[in-house]
Amino acid sequence: MEQKTLELERQESDGGLQENKKIGNKWGVEAKKVWHIAGPAILNAVSLFSLEFVTAAFAGRLGDLELAAVSEVHNVIAGFVYGVMLGMASALATLCGQAVGAGQFNMLGVYLQRSWLITGFTSLLLTPVFVFTSPILKLLRQDKDISNLAGKYAIWIIPQMFAYALNFPMQKFLQSQSKVWFMAIISMGGLAIHVLLNWILVLKAGHGLFGAAIAGNISWWLLNIAQFVYIISGYFPEAWTGFSCLAFKSLTNFVKLSLASAIMVCLGLQLWTLTVAFGFTSSTSVRVSNELGAGNPKAAKFSVSVNVLTSAVIGLVFSATILATRKEFPRLFTNEQHVIKETSKLGYILAAIIFLNGIQPVLLGVAVGAGWQLQVALISIGCYYGFGLPLAALLGYKFKFGVEGILSAMLAGSLLQTLFQFLIIARTSWHKQALQAEERVRTWGGEPENQTTS
Repeated sequence: MEQKTLELERQESDGGLQENKKIGNKWGVEAKKVWHIAGPAILNAVSLFSLEFVTAAFAGRLGDLELAAVSEVHNVIAGFVYGVMLGMASALATLCGQAVGAGQFNMLGVYLQRSWLITGFTSLLLTPVFVFTSPILKLLRQDKDISNLAGKYAIWIIPQMFAYALNFPMQKFLQSQSKVWFMAIISMGGLAIHVLLNWILVLKAGHGLFGAAIAGNISWWLLNIAQFVYIISGYFPEAWTGFSCLAFKSLTNFVKLSLASAIMVCLGLQLWTLTVAFGFTSSTSVRVSNELGAGNPKAAKFSVSVNVLTSAVIGLVFSATILATRKEFPRLFTNEQHVIKETSKLGYILAAIIFLNGIQPVLLGVAVGAGWQLQVALISIGCYYGFGLPLAALLGYKFKFGVEGILSAMLAGSLLQTLFQFLIIARTSWHKQALQAEERVRTWGGEPENQTTS
């Protein structure tokens, strides 16, 4: 009896080891797929963010007024528009990703053109925001001198806004097909050119902020040209078959999904602190949309777990780095001691934001991959406008906590949003999501369009 018991225990132990090994192998396979997308996507995101980082660094060498003006424009005006364009392009990530999973590559080029039409028209609508930047900032009670200089700089970088409109849809087109290494290489090359142009135009030629604006415009449009040439050069024979009149069909539904995506991204992210995490937004949206489109709900759910854990660990590392260097990183932008001192006080809040932002993008990637943009957009509105902003007004102005109070309130709003998104994911029927993805692919890429695609 004792020998039989020992034998059963040994079998159970072996079975447990085999099961753990099976789970470990499954994690390893999925992690490899995730990093195949997330790695180059991170390089791409860091490079794109660094375009504005480089501009701010060179502006800081011109003086505190120039640095303040550039920061106001990038964080308030251009940052908002950047988020709108990125968000609207996220609709393309849903549709292209699920179409790829279903094997319907023929509609990808049409989706891309529809997205260009929508983001291009949106750029026209948003142009007055750049033109009237100065009065907008003054209305927000910003310094008069900073507002005036920021207004001039904003007008000079209007071409960048139209570059966003073309760039982000092309990124989603390429990401959905896992063509992310090309994007990474192009963006890193663009960053190198941007540094060189700033050095020449701002420092050597002495053109100041105007030179910085021209450098940014050239860099962004070079990125666009490179990606467009790649797309139309025959590397995507199924996905890109030329310009098509089908791009003008079904625009109403496309607009609805694009607007929901824009609201979700703009109100859910502190854009300029999410450079690395954007890679996991891309990997999550691609993996979830591909697996749902292919009818594999369990694989989609498992990919979410892998992405969340991996991104959270990386967020923790970055948070620790910020805490360790909170008195040093402000020196990248200014040599003024009083500015460095005040900025370093925000290190703890910034570290908390970065950690949260290590998780938030994955959850937004799930929303993009599954097509939940409207639902998450409504949550964003409630958490941001209904909770975050009123709390920021109380802490920042009523109780006189200043910038620390405002940032703490925004952090609380983001935390609340994250909790709601976790709740949604926990209650999700992934089998139902796979059926919805199948229906979406059939509705948006139906037989009539398949037969007439040019």
